[in-house]
Amino acid sequence: MNNISTIISTFSEEDKREFLVFLQKKNRRGDTKNTALFKLIDGGKTKNLDIALYGKPSKNAYHALSKRLQDSLIDFVASKSFARETSEEMEIFKFLLASRIFFEHRQYKTAFKILNKAERIALRLDLYSILNEIYHTKIQYAHLHKDIHLPEVIKASEENNKRFQQEQQLNMAYATIKSKLRTKVKTPINELITNAFSTFDIELDKTLTYKSLFQLMSITATAARLQSDYYQVSPFMLSIYHLISEKKELADKHLFYHIEILNLMAMTHFRNKNFEASMKFSEKMKEEMLKKNRLYYNRFREKLTTIEALNANYTNNAALAIDKLQSYPSESLDIELTLVMSLFQQREFSDAYQLIRNMYHSDQWYERKAGWIWVLKKNIIEILLLIELDKLDLVLSRLQSFKNKFSKRLKELGETRVINFMQLVSYYYEHPDEVTSNIFKEKVEKSFEWVGPEREDVFVMSFYAWLKAKMQGRDLYETTLDLVRQTK
Repeated sequence: MNNISTIISTFSEEDKREFLVFLQKKNRRGDTKNTALFKLIDGGKTKNLDIALYGKPSKNAYHALSKRLQDSLIDFVASKSFARETSEEMEIFKFLLASRIFFEHRQYKTAFKILNKAERIALRLDLYSILNEIYHTKIQYAHLHKDIHLPEVIKASEENNKRFQQEQQLNMAYATIKSKLRTKVKTPINELITNAFSTFDIELDKTLTYKSLFQLMSITATAARLQSDYYQVSPFMLSIYHLISEKKELADKHLFYHIEILNLMAMTHFRNKNFEASMKFSEKMKEEMLKKNRLYYNRFREKLTTIEALNANYTNNAALAIDKLQSYPSESLDIELTLVMSLFQQREFSDAYQLIRNMYHSDQWYERKAGWIWVLKKNIIEILLLIELDKLDLVLSRLQSFKNKFSKRLKELGETRVINFMQLVSYYYEHPDEVTSNIFKEKVEKSFEWVGPEREDVFVMSFYAWLKAKMQGRDLYETTLDLVRQTK
């Protein structure tokens, strides 16, 4: 069941609908229990599934059904993945396979013609592993074509091998960086990257491929998000983007990666409170999403809506932000949590809390779907909402639950500021009359390791703004905007 739940957690709402249609077509008889099992697991039910399906304990039948459902899920994912592959890449595989068949049937002229076509496409797409197979085939049959100069083919193969090895080195560097990020020791991302590149003899220069530069930018942004420190990685992200910009002739060829890169840059600038630059990147992102008959528009619409709404919200246009978020047509956890935050800042506490209450899945389910940081933010803002709504009977239990769930992991990650913030929230709950006192202000000052307004992450500032608004008796949204403007 865990395997099935994990697979389903990767599905979008559209994927789920398509899978149910896939199941209905696959079912040869009127047995719909596989569909029923899928819906139960998707709904978060994990216990006594055999009783729910058969009306009585039936472990053997349940396990057989689970196996069939898991096989169907894997078939669906595999077939959908093939369908999503770019047509050009699939063409290369077809051409390579076809050429080998023609070689076996001694149709050498046709075989070489198809193989050369596969090589041209693979070179244009920087597909080094596929090119290895193409050159292997070409060298194998080179003696059968009078116009093929074997030394030139061997040279091309060797050069491709060097590029392939470089890509392998990068993959190992990425894996090393990701592994280090999971350790308890909090190492600055710049240091992690420098050490990994030194270990695998890699240099950050224009010889790196478009895809490699994207992967490097992606892992850098992931580390920044996990450490809530986009300020430190900003120069490095800009250096990578500069190298990518020098390859602008490849942007359309790598349109998917190009849109991802623009989104990463937009989010990095936003988290550093450089909203003007962030909005420019989101505008570029939207332009690219409209290319190729909007090929990737739906794929990136969620990310675009999120960054546009965030920029609007933090540039004193909360109404536009809320409208964008509420108008989003599909289900999205990121959209929903951003909307909760925006409504909270506008003192629309009841509406914000209703959205939280509608999030009825377990924290484990949400962590699989949206990540641990998303779950952490959800729990913090829920406690703040309960305090604002005077649901004080729930506050104590939520505070204790938060401590039990998150304290150990936060300490391991060195995120003491979150722990200190929640301790202050707890203190405010127990002593609300002291919030404007000098004693409480001193307690706040001693509880945080301040890194300065330019370096501080915008989301960290937003949570602190709630405390500051309480201490100063001011409006939360105005206090939030004043804090983020300190960097200007």
